Amino acid sequence: MRKLGLIAGGGALPVELAARCEAAGRSFAVMRLKSFADPALARYPGIDVGLGEFGKVFKALRAEGCEVVCFAGNVKRPDFATLMPDARGLKVVPGLIMAARQGDDALLRRVLDEFEKEGFEIEGAHEVVDEMTLPLGRLGRFYPAADHMADIDKALMVAREIGRLDVGQGAVVCDGLVLAVEAQEGTDAMLRRVADLPHAIRGSAERPRGVLAKAPKPIQETKVDLPTIGVATLHRAARAGLAGVVGEAGRLLVVDREAVIAAADELGLFVLGVDPRGDA
Repeated sequence: MRKLGLIAGGGALPVELAARCEAAGRSFAVMRLKSFADPALARYPGIDVGLGEFGKVFKALRAEGCEVVCFAGNVKRPDFATLMPDARGLKVVPGLIMAARQGDDALLRRVLDEFEKEGFEIEGAHEVVDEMTLPLGRLGRFYPAADHMADIDKALMVAREIGRLDVGQGAVVCDGLVLAVEAQEGTDAMLRRVADLPHAIRGSAERPRGVLAKAPKPIQETKVDLPTIGVATLHRAARAGLAGVVGEAGRLLVVDREAVIAAADELGLFVLGVDPRGDA
């Protein structure tokens, strides 16, 4: 296997990828994005790098002998005025600013282009680790009841539509009512908003109702920024009174699958993978 350069943002996904690579004996180095990467990644070979330091990261990847790179983890859109790019970054940042005006996906594609120009191949997180995506069917003991299916269908439809508009990747629907859509704040913040809504329009611990759906944006590069769920997602979904979580099979990353299954079973939530072509 070719040596991997892991461009690590925030959250648990980069940590799991590093641990999986280590367990599989795959050589890798971690480019830890400052202010984002989990401190647990400090024990692996690599460097800390700022968002505008393209020259530094390219030099480090070559010094480590990395041929492919994987982008993983949460990175909030930067305030370009506060970036401190290196000499290579000074050439890149103006193009990133222009791309950002077209949306997050255009920005991501521009970043990928820069790495590909330098000769690095892009590898998706789902390619680095087999069986990391949501399978078709249920994950865990619980399966949605018949009265959940309409909410599943609508939540997926809304998630796909806001994705088409490059708004976000998630939506919450309860009894046919759209309670929230995800934008720049992310899934966790969206679920906190749902938890603050009146009980009359959402579920509760005693009577769970509603569904969180996550779907990739149709226009996005699936090698980066696939929607992701983890244990924290399920706990927040439960606090919001939801009955379950649904995503497209093979197109949603599940971080720490065994822990997610255990959490779903403990919380009484269903986790469902549906056909990406549209049928639940």
